[in-house]
Amino acid sequence: MAAPDRLSDLLDEVAAGRRVPYLGAGVAATAGGGQPASPEALCAAIEARVRAPKRAAGNLWAVAQYVEGRRFRRTLDAIVQVAFAARPEPGPLHRWIAQVRPPLVVDAWYDGALIEAAGAAGKGSWGLVQGVSRHGEWSEIWTRAYDAAGSLVGEEPDPAWEMLIYKPHGLIREGHAYLMSDNDYVEVLTEIDIQSPIPAEVRARRTGRPFLFLGCRFDDQMLRTFARQIAKRSGSGHAAVIDGKLTRMEARFLEELGIERLDLPLARVAEALAATA
Repeated sequence: MAAPDRLSDLLDEVAAGRRVPYLGAGVAATAGGGQPASPEALCAAIEARVRAPKRAAGNLWAVAQYVEGRRFRRTLDAIVQVAFAARPEPGPLHRWIAQVRPPLVVDAWYDGALIEAAGAAGKGSWGLVQGVSRHGEWSEIWTRAYDAAGSLVGEEPDPAWEMLIYKPHGLIREGHAYLMSDNDYVEVLTEIDIQSPIPAEVRARRTGRPFLFLGCRFDDQMLRTFARQIAKRSGSGHAAVIDGKLTRMEARFLEELGIERLDLPLARVAEALAATA
C-alpha cells in the first residue's frame, strides 16, 4: 500500500478511537509559531540567556540542570515561561484531534496548542493529566489532572471524560508544572519501568490500542524511554510518520517496538486531513 493511502487508514483508526495519537515536538511547529518546537530550539532559547559549559551545551536536559543548579529553579522557570508566552493558533492536526475526540492523546511537548484547540472545539467532555516534578513542590505525587475548565481535580483524571490528554513532560504555563532538568527526571526514570508515574486511566485507555507517532524523533534517550514505557502493554502494530534519514538508534528503536515507519513529511498529515474535510 502506498504511504499516503496507509496514512489515511491510520488517521481513520485514530478518528474511530482504535489508535492512540502520540504527538511529539514537531507537531508544535504546525501551530502559528512563536514558541520553541524542538528540544534543540528550546535548549538554544535557554542558552541565549545563560551560557552553559561545553559538556552540557546543546542538550536540553543537561542545560536545564545546569541553570537550575547554578541559578536556581526560578531562573529556569522565568526563561521557559518567556519562551512559551505566546499562544499561537493551533495547527490543523491539533484542531482535527479536538474534533474527532479520540479516547487518549499523548502530547509529549510543553506547549498548550492542543489544549487551546480542545477548548475552542466546545464539544464533548475532556480533561488533561500532566506529569509533575517530584523534585519540587509536589514531592509526593506523579501527576495532576485538570478538567476542561482548567480546574484542578486531583492527581488522577476522570474516567468519564470522553477524551484524555496526557502530557507526560508537563505544561509550561503559569500554575502548571513541567519536567526538564535531570533532577526532575531522576525519580520518574527510576520507576517508569514499573509504570508508577503513568496514570492508571492512561494505562487503561492504551490497552488494545496501537500508537501513531506524529512529529516525533527518537534520537534522544529520554524521548525513547518515555515512548517505550507509555506504549508498553498497548496494542500491537504501532506506526510513525518520520521524514528523512534515521539515526542508528532511531532505527533500532523502531525495530524494537515493531513500529511501521512512513517516510513522509508531517505536512502530508495536514494534506490528508484537508482531503477528507
